[in-house]
Amino acid sequence: MDKTITDPATAIADIPAGATLAVGGFGLCGIPETLIEALESAGVGDLDVVSNNCGVDDWGLGRLLAAGRIRRVTASYVGENKEFARQYLAGELEVELTPQGSLAERLRAGGCGIPAFYTPAGLGTPVADGSMPLRYSADGTVGVHAPAKEMRTFEGRDYILEHAITTDYALVHAAIGDRHGNLVFHASAGNFNALCAMAGKITIAEVERLVEPGEIPADQVHVPGVFVQRVVPVASVDKRIEKLTVRQPISA
Repeated sequence: MDKTITDPATAIADIPAGATLAVGGFGLCGIPETLIEALESAGVGDLDVVSNNCGVDDWGLGRLLAAGRIRRVTASYVGENKEFARQYLAGELEVELTPQGSLAERLRAGGCGIPAFYTPAGLGTPVADGSMPLRYSADGTVGVHAPAKEMRTFEGRDYILEHAITTDYALVHAAIGDRHGNLVFHASAGNFNALCAMAGKITIAEVERLVEPGEIPADQVHVPGVFVQRVVPVASVDKRIEKLTVRQPISA
């Protein structure tokens, strides 16, 4: 029952080239940076990543991207990473863009064993009609379009079919975790972490504070240990601010 692994490199050592990964966090908030760093050091490549976004140019998943380790990304927002845009437009990276709520529900559905669901989100847009570029060619033309989504009408309203997401592995970050894998997230750092933890076949959680089983009240557990296979305590975490905005000082 003790799922603790003290060495991040050991925790991710069996992730192979070509694996699918669900990676938690929102912007730079709540990202599993220690596990991402270990994966970068391991040299694993050809990765198919599912995450709300892809970090920034020098942090988070942006580090793997800059090193050429990511083949495909499923995300809802990618506007903070210039290298991401360069690779996508140059035909080096395959990108599936999906509405944020749909992405969240696709991960949740995968974790709950629901194969697909209908939603109005994206209806009448390139997300649904097959005109969204999945991959560009080197000459700038569209090489591959995302497939058109199945549509169905319920009670006079149209919906599109979205398929659930499950991945080989999930990397998540939690404020507190116990040795059985029960996790607690702090505030907005929980965004997408719980969903990714559910969607991964093997979920690896880095935790800022490791406690003993029973120390987390049952009603405060955000992700139960049944979804988590490995727990990695991290001594310190560099929590960067994605966009720092400060007020100009008021002159005397």
